[in-house]
Amino acid sequence: MNWDKKDIAPELVRDLASRYGCDLLTASVLARRGILEGGEIRYYLEDDPRHLHSPFELPGMEDAVDRLLAAKEEGEKILVFGDRDVDGITSTALLCSALVKQGMDVSWRLPTGNDTYGLSVRAIEEFAAADGTLIITVDCGISNIAEARRAAELGVDMIITDHHNPQDELPGALAIVNPKLKDSRYPFRDLAGCGVAYKLAAALRFALKSQFYGHNVCLFNTRPVNDAYVVEIAKLRNLSVIDRLEETIVPGMAGIGDTRIPAFLEGQSIFAWDVPLQKKTFAKIFGNGVDLYMLDLSTQVPEEIPSTAGKSLLRIKELSRIARYTRDSITELDVLINLFISFVHRKEKNFDADDYADLQLAALGTIADIMPLRDENRVIVRTGIESLIKKPRPGLSELLFKLEFSGRRIGASDISWNLCPVINAAGRMGNAGKAAALLLEEDPKERDKLAAEVIGMNEERKKAGQETWAVVEPLAEKSLAAYGGNMVLAAGDTIFRGVTGIMANSLISRFKVPALVVSFNEDIATGSFRSLRGYNVRGLLEQCADLFIDWGGHDFAAGFSMPMGNWNAFLERLGKAAMTIELGSPDDEETISIDAELPREYITPDIFTLVDRLEPYGEANPSLSFLARRLKIINIDLVGKNGAKHVKLTLDTGKHKWPAMYWQAAGKVKQDFDLNDTVDLVFRFSRNWFNGIETPQIIITDLRRS
Repeated sequence: MNWDKKDIAPELVRDLASRYGCDLLTASVLARRGILEGGEIRYYLEDDPRHLHSPFELPGMEDAVDRLLAAKEEGEKILVFGDRDVDGITSTALLCSALVKQGMDVSWRLPTGNDTYGLSVRAIEEFAAADGTLIITVDCGISNIAEARRAAELGVDMIITDHHNPQDELPGALAIVNPKLKDSRYPFRDLAGCGVAYKLAAALRFALKSQFYGHNVCLFNTRPVNDAYVVEIAKLRNLSVIDRLEETIVPGMAGIGDTRIPAFLEGQSIFAWDVPLQKKTFAKIFGNGVDLYMLDLSTQVPEEIPSTAGKSLLRIKELSRIARYTRDSITELDVLINLFISFVHRKEKNFDADDYADLQLAALGTIADIMPLRDENRVIVRTGIESLIKKPRPGLSELLFKLEFSGRRIGASDISWNLCPVINAAGRMGNAGKAAALLLEEDPKERDKLAAEVIGMNEERKKAGQETWAVVEPLAEKSLAAYGGNMVLAAGDTIFRGVTGIMANSLISRFKVPALVVSFNEDIATGSFRSLRGYNVRGLLEQCADLFIDWGGHDFAAGFSMPMGNWNAFLERLGKAAMTIELGSPDDEETISIDAELPREYITPDIFTLVDRLEPYGEANPSLSFLARRLKIINIDLVGKNGAKHVKLTLDTGKHKWPAMYWQAAGKVKQDFDLNDTVDLVFRFSRNWFNGIETPQIIITDLRRS
């Protein structure tokens, strides 16, 4: 393995630490990872849900909320339809529970058995026959064009909430809420399906409690510049900026009618900071004959944010945590916008217990769907996990207890490896509804029973995976040459549909090329495609779209279903397309990126302050990797259930003696290292739980004699 520790300028580290209020070690890690801009750094240093983007910046959100309000008012029947994986199951449970709490008539449905992905015509027709009038899809729907057409024929409205890549043609739904739509102005495209569902639930709660829902307000400010004044106005709707106006005016040179200001303010509620001062300045610009009716935020905001009392916007800018991350470019008007939004959130208590409970599910969906842990996904996952630790919501509480995670610190990796596979297993075994029922069940005894059944399905899934791998691996190996070494394919009626995605991921690890695994079930072929090394599988599937019943997914993970009658035609196109696949070059030798080199005095349990601060770890934010030199090995034990495969070391760091695990390294003892050797190592910090006791430990990635 190559060890790569990037050189960074000390003055850059000092500037980051000073500017953003963090220690030098944290600043050096951020700099080495290329995280240098305040807009990105804040998602590593801040936890408050106030840093989440407004749900109303998502396309179609206000239309979706208005339709839900009408359904509530009329007592309409609503169906929430989701997908069978963790993201779809958690999305379904989140939105259903949120609507039920608002007194709405809600039912839910997920694909079962060998149902194809996405909303089905049968589900629509059965719902319409039961007098249903509104369907909301979660984590699916963006490709359901024919289904949306059928719903319209039956007089059923559709709201689509999804996060998968849209095709050129969109379904004819009443509203489509998806950050990846071409006309989306949402500042972050990589929400999970459950993240989008959370945004809808949060937007609905806001609409039901806020006096500002559906109304435009203008935030007004004036400031001097040379011999002129700048009049700056922001127009907000649902706490989201929808328009801005800026006019630079020399007093006496223009009347207010010569500007765009009257038209911009017409019919709006106007808020300002220190209204007497603003009116005085306005009179200087346009004369005493011009007046505006403005509400004074400087008298209201301190009731919720006492630190703002008696201060100017410039002074508040210096104190603002939000302004810290945009200080070079933020204006007085930006400060006023942030103040107003924070004030409304606090006054109306917009982030309440329901939000935190929903974020638990949104965190699971985000982790399970391998969404990048950057931007607001970091707040969603971090806040959701903290809420899960403090007060797990029903269903998750029972799972955590049975998995022996109750009452202990957990991170994103614990959820990824332990909790998500259990929920996912229900869908893989053809009974996703069992997991959704667990998350929605009100009776504790029934939840306990459902939790045991879901965990049991995970054991069945493991067994099915082992049996299917024995079929899949030789088929894939045989196919490698046929596809020019560019991809592998395993297909057949002995491949269990519920594990095609797992098998495709395993084939990628085995062959280092894109992998397609297809299950034949009667007259339907269902496939999971996984990719790597920069190859976008959606482009290949688009060439075969006319053969599919349904298809969709992400750039590097997609799926489809098709009639078996189209299989040979698909193979022919696949063979031609495979020959054009261009993959990025695999590294000849793995390179480990090192975040920081730690002197001995830093290798203490206090280091977890930094490690925990930069959680969650996962996609686009790998665990911190450290380098330490000249540590002495003072104990070696070989461990492993079926033979000694792993090594447990004790390392002397001076003040502390650290337990360290080195996986799959038994063969390196007495060759690469031995007792009493002094070694250099690359490692990460971890916590080991045993019999209810937490012990800090080191996980070794690579090790060399010093």
